[in-house]
Amino acid sequence: MDSFDVLVIGGGPAGYVAAIRAAQLGFKTACVDAFERNGKASLGGTCLNVGCIPSKAMLDSSEKFEVMQHDFAEHGINVQGASLDIAKMLGRKNGVVDKLTGGVAYLFKKNKITSFFGLGKLVRADGDGWIVDAAGTEVRAARVIVATGSSPRALPLAPFGGHIVENSGALEFTAVPEKLGVIGAGVIGLELGSVWRRLGADVTVLEAMPGFLMAADDAIAREGLKLFKKQGLDFHFGVNITAVEQDDSGVSVTYTEQDREVTARFDKLIVSIGRVPHTQGLGADAVGLALDERGFVKVDQHYRTNLQNVFAIGDVIGGAMLAHKAEEEGVALAEMLAGQAGHVNYDVIPWVIYTSPEIAWAGLTEKQAKEKGLSIKTGQFPFSANGRALGHGDTRGFVKIIADAQTDRLLGVHMIGGGVSELIGEVVAIMEFGGSSEDLARTVHAHPTLSEVVKEAALAADKRALHM
Repeated sequence: MDSFDVLVIGGGPAGYVAAIRAAQLGFKTACVDAFERNGKASLGGTCLNVGCIPSKAMLDSSEKFEVMQHDFAEHGINVQGASLDIAKMLGRKNGVVDKLTGGVAYLFKKNKITSFFGLGKLVRADGDGWIVDAAGTEVRAARVIVATGSSPRALPLAPFGGHIVENSGALEFTAVPEKLGVIGAGVIGLELGSVWRRLGADVTVLEAMPGFLMAADDAIAREGLKLFKKQGLDFHFGVNITAVEQDDSGVSVTYTEQDREVTARFDKLIVSIGRVPHTQGLGADAVGLALDERGFVKVDQHYRTNLQNVFAIGDVIGGAMLAHKAEEEGVALAEMLAGQAGHVNYDVIPWVIYTSPEIAWAGLTEKQAKEKGLSIKTGQFPFSANGRALGHGDTRGFVKIIADAQTDRLLGVHMIGGGVSELIGEVVAIMEFGGSSEDLARTVHAHPTLSEVVKEAALAADKRALHM
């Protein structure tokens, strides 16, 4: 029987990063993963295979198509006869995925990580360690890391299949749907709805919550809703779906909105109402692995489960279901197992929505800060007053800074605009060091750059913005 110091169940962002870091730290490491794409083992989990990476590839391709059609003329570039080749676009997306998943396989070989393709299952305790069924082969592991991720939450009235799809199916349409329905106005619904709207679909978004992006700062949510409506996305909030019927040609969705019953007809329906922990096949019940009432694996602050030498990280333990959060937990746990001080600061994890404009935030919203009883000051600066944004021809959005009124410590940052997924990092770095809005305001930013809007928002927190 093969024996390992660390065995990771799951090869997504949490699992593969934990395995790589554990191997770097000198542990004999193995990873068992069952993800399959095109009939072959494919490391990287949901993120690399059917989530973060392919969706961003499609977002980029679809935005290029829209910009060429609507914005090039402003730059004096006239394009005629532009056409869409969906098959080639999907092929490009698949090529990006192949490179990255193949890159993970290469990193496993480089770091001498043993890879098993198939399900990983906890079988029984063996002294201080565990016997694990690794894709049909029993192995011994001194420590086991559960990183099995999450799966799309299904709507009972609309099970996946046929014209009703989740995120992976929405990335494989071979033709642009004339009418596309999206249930859920969260990150996935907005991104995938944006992709197909840009390519020509008439998109309707149905959301059960009473408002738009209620986790974001109110100012960002208001601006985002205004801009997305202007693009043609049709939003309906506070809806209650009462029936979903599918036939050969499409899907009919019946819902109530403000005491009015509506039936809408779609060619395709994307259901994006969140994700649930994936523990099927893990053997949790048989070995007594504790799960909470929602099915997440219970862990303490050191990622320890109730079972000795069994740990868990990533989506399967709940919290922010973000790939970068999962990766950081993988690094932190591997370092803890090596006796180091692994740590994740959950207070400043950035959130990003890769629509156009992009939305990004970290830390507290203004509402959250006030609910905590904090005395705050805010600064806001628009991209419309920024030279680089004007040069790009995209002046949508703004940056908003929230700081403690007494200490000036940065409490939150909220952005909507072009490229803000890249701008959020500098503020997160300053927040990690407990920095202030003045620290940000006095940092020299290159001119002309979009990042100057971040600096000006920090200056605005003290009512001393320079360029407005």
